[in-house]
Amino acid sequence: MLKEISPPLADIRDVLVGTAVEDEREDGSWAIGYGLTLAKAAGAHLTVQSASWRLSGDDAWLGDFDYEGVAIIDRRLDALARSIADRSAGDAAQAGVVCTTEAPSLPYPDIVSRLAARARLHDLTVLDIGLRTYDLDREMIEKALFHSGRPVIAVPPEHDAFAARRIIVAWDGSAQAARAVNDALPFLRAAEAVEIVSVGEEAESDDAVPGAEFAPHLARHGVSVSVNDLPRGESVAATLRTQAGLFRADMIVMGAYRHSPVREYFFGGVTRSFLRGSPAPLFLAH
Repeated sequence: MLKEISPPLADIRDVLVGTAVEDEREDGSWAIGYGLTLAKAAGAHLTVQSASWRLSGDDAWLGDFDYEGVAIIDRRLDALARSIADRSAGDAAQAGVVCTTEAPSLPYPDIVSRLAARARLHDLTVLDIGLRTYDLDREMIEKALFHSGRPVIAVPPEHDAFAARRIIVAWDGSAQAARAVNDALPFLRAAEAVEIVSVGEEAESDDAVPGAEFAPHLARHGVSVSVNDLPRGESVAATLRTQAGLFRADMIVMGAYRHSPVREYFFGGVTRSFLRGSPAPLFLAH
């Protein structure tokens, strides 16, 4: 008797979406819509953690600030976070997705630590790419990547619906890239087209695996894959962005932070560049 073949996304059973309300002018979260539609496509359970950044408590930088005023702000942010959680639960129910919501009110460091700990209990975590140069969203992405052992999908603005028909794999031959591709296999197998893109002399180590050697491995997993070696151009990040547009990529898979975040901060890096702005959602693993 032949074994029944499972749908490509059947291995994804738990999806976590993390959001953090920092002020009352907070923009909407694209990650919630993306995570909801991903959970529906996979038939997965959805958990939404809608946290608010509590200013009172142990935040020593507040000094002699008006604590009564701070308490009022805390209550407003908490109410906003709870309304986001409630709205997410309602949208999930309408879509037929089983959803659990949490709305913790926590000081800044505890928000990212709690998110990373919760991410370990899920197959993947969906987070927003923030619009600011440095913000809580980026801190949550980095913490989840380095401390959860799970992949992260980082969603840029205006991408509030899951799609993975056409996927680019940003390949530099590193262990981080190999890990990302392995974690992304359910999406790669389900895609109509996957392109491995290698840029210039990006691979720095002698043991880096060329994309042409890695492609047969993906083909054996049922991935429709091609290889595209490109000259470096202005920069690796700029070349990848251009190719993602030409390929009409719905998702970009990449190994995150081949160098440390500190080095990327001072010297630049592909991961940090894409977290400042990406043409498509990023599937990241470290």
